[in-house]
Amino acid sequence: MWTAMGVWRWRRNPLRRPTDLFEAWVALTALVCVLLVAPAVGWIAGLRVDGTLQRAAREQRQERYLVPAVVLRPAQDPIAGAGADPSAQRQTPQRTQIVAAWTAPDGSSHQGTVPAAEEPPQAGDRFRIWTDTQGRLVGRPLDPTSASSNAAVVGLAAGVGVAALAETVRRLVVRRLVHRRYASLDRAWAAVGPDWGRAGAGS
Repeated sequence: MWTAMGVWRWRRNPLRRPTDLFEAWVALTALVCVLLVAPAVGWIAGLRVDGTLQRAAREQRQERYLVPAVVLRPAQDPIAGAGADPSAQRQTPQRTQIVAAWTAPDGSSHQGTVPAAEEPPQAGDRFRIWTDTQGRLVGRPLDPTSASSNAAVVGLAAGVGVAALAETVRRLVVRRLVHRRYASLDRAWAAVGPDWGRAGAGS
């Protein structure tokens, strides 16, 4: 709003100062940045991030596999350290760890400790886990919809950041101009003030 109001200093006025015209140019530049540059930067940033995340999602879907696994036995609970706080441990819920076996896409057999898919886990229960080609445990591949959502957030943040930067620069310039106006007024008053109201002083 203040940016748009600054543009009005462009109007013709016999009292308009050079700094008023400069402030109007600054306000117009900030307004263009807010209305045009910021959305463009946000759009470009969002597209680039979306492209990167979508490529990563495709690569992960090609390299990660959902394979069947079977519960062998519950994993032994880790022994808490001597300095551990029992109350803090009770307040932190943790999924039950189990020892499971699975066959990798390349045909190799594996065993390892993984979080239980269901509570309570029973030996022989079957579930599925994500692995790479060699059977190493990996995370769930990135979902294309989630990638697009993340890219949209990045684009929005980039656009807002550019708009905020433009407005911040405008405010700093206007503040500097105001200081210069006050300084100029002080100098003018210092020159005229001693003779103000005196007969024949021209004031």
